[in-house]
Amino acid sequence: MKQAMANDYGSMESKWQARWVEAGLDKADRVDGKPKFMIIFAYPGVTGYLHVGHLRGYTYVDAIGRYKRMTGYNVLFPVGTHATGNGGISLATKIARRDEKTVDYLMRNGCPPEKLDELKDPMSVVEFFNQVYVNDYWKRFGFLADWRRFTCTLYPDYSKFIQWQFHKLRDAGLLIQKPYYAPFCPNCGPVAVDPSETDISKGGKAETQEYTLLKFRHGDEFLVAATLRPETVYGQVCFWVNPEVEYRRVRKGGEVWIVSPQAAEKLQLQKDGIEEIGTVPGSEMIGWMCEAPMIHREIPVFPASFCNPDVGTGLVTSVPSDAPDDWMSLEAVKRDPALRERYGLSQELIDSVVPISIIDIKGYGDFPAKDMIDRLGITAPGDEKLVEAKKQVYKDGYHMGRMKDVCAEYAGMRVDEAKDRMRQAMIDAGEAEPFHDLSEEVVCRCGSRVHIRRIDDQWFINYADEDLTERTKAHVKDMDLNPPEFSENVQGILDWFRERACVRLGNWLGTRFPFDEKWIIEAISDSTLYPIYYTISLYANTGQIAPEQMTIGFFDHVILGQGDAAKVSEETGIPVELVERIRKDVSYWYPLDINLGGKEHMTVHFPVFLFNHQAILPEDMQPRGITVNWYVTGKNSDKISKSKGGAQPIPGAAAKFGVDAMRLYYAHVASMFVDVEWSEDTVMTYKQRVDRVYGAVSDLIAGESDAPAGEMDSWLLSRFNRHIQGIRASMEKYDLRQMCTTVYFDMLNDIRWYTRRGGSNRATIQKALRIWIQAMMPVTPHTAEELWEQAGFEGLVSAQELPEADPGLMSASSEHGEDMLRDLMSDITEIRKIAGIEAKRIVLYTSPEWKREVMRRAAAMKEAGELSVPALTKACMTDEGIKRNGKAAQELAKKVAIDFSRSDLSSWVPVYTTDEFSLLDSAKGFLADELGLQVDVYPADSAEYDPQNKARQAAPGRPAVLLE
Repeated sequence: MKQAMANDYGSMESKWQARWVEAGLDKADRVDGKPKFMIIFAYPGVTGYLHVGHLRGYTYVDAIGRYKRMTGYNVLFPVGTHATGNGGISLATKIARRDEKTVDYLMRNGCPPEKLDELKDPMSVVEFFNQVYVNDYWKRFGFLADWRRFTCTLYPDYSKFIQWQFHKLRDAGLLIQKPYYAPFCPNCGPVAVDPSETDISKGGKAETQEYTLLKFRHGDEFLVAATLRPETVYGQVCFWVNPEVEYRRVRKGGEVWIVSPQAAEKLQLQKDGIEEIGTVPGSEMIGWMCEAPMIHREIPVFPASFCNPDVGTGLVTSVPSDAPDDWMSLEAVKRDPALRERYGLSQELIDSVVPISIIDIKGYGDFPAKDMIDRLGITAPGDEKLVEAKKQVYKDGYHMGRMKDVCAEYAGMRVDEAKDRMRQAMIDAGEAEPFHDLSEEVVCRCGSRVHIRRIDDQWFINYADEDLTERTKAHVKDMDLNPPEFSENVQGILDWFRERACVRLGNWLGTRFPFDEKWIIEAISDSTLYPIYYTISLYANTGQIAPEQMTIGFFDHVILGQGDAAKVSEETGIPVELVERIRKDVSYWYPLDINLGGKEHMTVHFPVFLFNHQAILPEDMQPRGITVNWYVTGKNSDKISKSKGGAQPIPGAAAKFGVDAMRLYYAHVASMFVDVEWSEDTVMTYKQRVDRVYGAVSDLIAGESDAPAGEMDSWLLSRFNRHIQGIRASMEKYDLRQMCTTVYFDMLNDIRWYTRRGGSNRATIQKALRIWIQAMMPVTPHTAEELWEQAGFEGLVSAQELPEADPGLMSASSEHGEDMLRDLMSDITEIRKIAGIEAKRIVLYTSPEWKREVMRRAAAMKEAGELSVPALTKACMTDEGIKRNGKAAQELAKKVAIDFSRSDLSSWVPVYTTDEFSLLDSAKGFLADELGLQVDVYPADSAEYDPQNKARQAAPGRPAVLLE
């Protein structure tokens, strides 16, 4: 039986999953009067196959849900998928053109070749992956989810719910419309750029930066540089151009601008009337003179390879006093005769360029850039440390700097104040214009490059609303948030959140914006209130209500309790009894108890999840908890991406290791709140651990006998009841790692010790197995069911209630005795190793009575609140039996007083109350067999044999050892 299980996980998993469905354990229906628990994981985006990393968080949810079922809760664990956006469109487009990488990716992950033609349609792609997620991942891993409630963000009924949500946001005054500079894909339209990478395949950490375009007059045209630091214009001494770039001349209004080709493209997205009219090589511009804005001083154009045509405008104004890159490049120009000759630059022109000190920063001299270069030991342009130097100088200047006298009317101003004033002054004078760009390359899921585009009539949800923010922050204080640092940081995240663009134009799948159907509601904005829809989706999925019946009035009533059921029934055609039933379901299951998601959601999904609940739902429906799990990473700690391939496909990994081994790996390999690198070798160790546990249970059953119960039976039942107590405490904190340590390591070790000590009582084993197998169920449910059946227990372990710990069966003295015995065996092994002799006999001495008396006196004093070193010492010295031991007694009193003061008294009671002599004397045969030596035991107070005076070393809990 053991071998069959080890070699055929798939059959065992299918067998029990079918039994769970037959028993209806996957269905969650309202049971009035029974406590409920609702838990979800953040539904995944449909952008490709999931990977082994996703199953980490999903497994936590199923394990927690299973545990809650075992402790008396009616558990609702629903699932769905998030298909809003361009993921389905992008995949369908690539499949339609038979993109080689995409087809290979699909085939490698198990897509049938005959499916490819069907997958040219985006909705077919979504439905295909919906089935893959449910059947190949979630059901394959044994999740007890209520499949009847499955929903997808593209389903018509879900869209009705989202449109209702936006009506409520409008009613709350939280929808606003204004111009917006949005990340924009030329194929798909505006995209969201955030760490979740819902819309994009690269650049999730990019930020939209607001540049100032500075116009430098050269004859009848302008060289245009983009800067993030307009406050430094008084320090401009030269202008940088990349000689390798072919720049563009563009007409903007009545002006001709020179910018990089990439900048010309970006300008067309942000400004009206941009027209390309010619080109000019960068090398031709070197040596030109141009008039700098604000200071109206002519400065020369010099060559610099660091001018990236993809950043800003590809042209850079030079402020070497406060820009380390500029300082190093200027020094390079001055030191390079060949460069001067190549571009025809005169020595006189080069010598005329001298840095100007413009900002006073505490801790720096006149030229902060030079100071930082010297500190970091930078010696040449292109040094990687220049990035660090730039960040530090800019940061210190912005937060601590003041403008110097050379800055005219801005002298003495803080840098942060001068920045805004100088920028606005140049804009007002027509010498500058605003411009937006991304801080790093961003690529849409369709493969196109994303740039910033101006949208004049963008809709936003106003998460900057002060009242909404304060109410949300107040509620969060009462929530169960994990990990602790998220609880600490979420207040700042909520303060930082501003307006979020909630709709977009372009080629997207999603819900039409109810107030202007040219817009599609974007992917984050339709995934905020959705957990509550799982309480309703059952009725749409079973055809009891149709999308067209899901009116504003319907949702107002069943979710908010507004209006009258009879009126809703009359307006929608839904039977009044059904309207009332749905309303009761919503009220029963909500609020959500746990929303679990990956750490990228801390600044993306979770804040808007909280805001929208607060904006729309009453206080008694606000979410109760959020748990954040960290990633399973690939090599070098890179996040595994489902859209970029990565780890072994989930079905292959499940077949190779077994589902329960993978579940145990996710639950135990590390804290939920640290990243874990995927390692097949590590997963294999968990497979071996599951096999070991299975084998131990099988052996235990096979070794049952009618032997009478003894001390070891009391010990085992005490240990297992204490373990149940610990397991419950761990799981109440969702500490699956500690729970798994107890179940799969500590309890296994206890079983081994029990049998090693001769335990085999059938009744004890049956009681222990009931506890142990039930404790396994949340994490390794298939193995638990198989063992439950093998042990002869009735029903399904998944349907059992976890037993409560029985205090009457817990014996601290019994547990202490066996712990002492194991420690003693370890000590003897170490002594034999150190001694290096062939011993034939071991003599053990148990503690003298006076040492126990010291502990008893200490315990009494601690209970009375009188324990201290002087007090215990004084009390001991009044007892002649203790006092006659002189200095040894004083030293013991000091040690015991300190030890007892630092710890719980209950941990010390068995140390001085256990009858060690009886325990060791009864275990002599066991010790002799284990150690291969004759074993004799003497109490220290009446030792018949003590040639080396070892007895005096014995102490409660630590017998003395003589090796002969």
